[in-house]
Amino acid sequence: MDLRTIVKTDLSPFRISYRNPVLFLGSCFAAYIGERMKNGKMPVCINPSGTVYNPVSVDNTLEMITSGRKLLMADLYNHNGNWLSFDHYTEFSSENPDEVLERINTRTAEASAFLSGQGFLFITFGTARVYRWKRTGKVVSNCHRIPAAEFSSELLPVEDIVATWNKRLDMLASNFPGLKVVFTISPVRHWKDGAHGNQVSKSVLFLATEKLLAHPSSPAYFPAYEILMDDLRDYRFYDNDMLHPSGQAVDYIWNVFAESYMDEKTRQQWKEISSVTRAMEHRINTSSSAGVRKFVAGMLSKIDSIGQKYPGTDLSAERAWFNGLIGH
Repeated sequence: MDLRTIVKTDLSPFRISYRNPVLFLGSCFAAYIGERMKNGKMPVCINPSGTVYNPVSVDNTLEMITSGRKLLMADLYNHNGNWLSFDHYTEFSSENPDEVLERINTRTAEASAFLSGQGFLFITFGTARVYRWKRTGKVVSNCHRIPAAEFSSELLPVEDIVATWNKRLDMLASNFPGLKVVFTISPVRHWKDGAHGNQVSKSVLFLATEKLLAHPSSPAYFPAYEILMDDLRDYRFYDNDMLHPSGQAVDYIWNVFAESYMDEKTRQQWKEISSVTRAMEHRINTSSSAGVRKFVAGMLSKIDSIGQKYPGTDLSAERAWFNGLIGH
């Protein structure tokens, strides 16, 4: 007797390998899967503008990447001595405006070059609610702790999301004909909208995405939301805030994702490489020098084996880190 409602996913006709660049844009859930790929040293670029949640902000990020537009001083705003961009996450902010522009424009250029490889683009929508800066009417990606009174809030209509993204899909199909676009809806709930408000917002995203899947470029869909809400329908799969998925839940969704988009050879390569990178997260008992040396010897041996089996894999940083544990 099945006591779960397992969400089944089809095998993608287009497979991700170590030869395919993958760009992730959108909600923090995009980072969860992107970071798993990064752990395996796969060619991945994750949110070059920082985490963005709503469809308009994701589109703005993609517009900057595809157009190659550089931000200027006029694009920044100074709040209490801190320079910021309303199209970027707080990590890009600084008291030095030149530093902000350098950081933003460098990341945008890197993402532009990355996208030109025409691999995969994963778009994760988190909320249909947007915030507009009252002074200009601009939809912002982040309010940067500026007083709420300076912003207005609204729920995007389905039609507006579809119109915006149909144009974006037209452009991508024209300029990047080999690019595979995949939409997802983030399972992370936006609780500040309330339980009902979150459900309404997610419903708007689902309706809009369903219409976008009919675009002639044939974008795909990965059911990240459905897996967490239906397959993993238990609070033991949530983090301490009861909103974000736990590490175990992300691992489960990653496994479904990998089986859908990667062949067995790629999954095996990822498994071997990530076993090295994730070993650096372990707590090392330095009280036993013999134990540390044995651990390091085992990891260095594994790095050598990976280098022979998968030529071109750069684990030099990991090798240096493990050698540092024994003073080499």
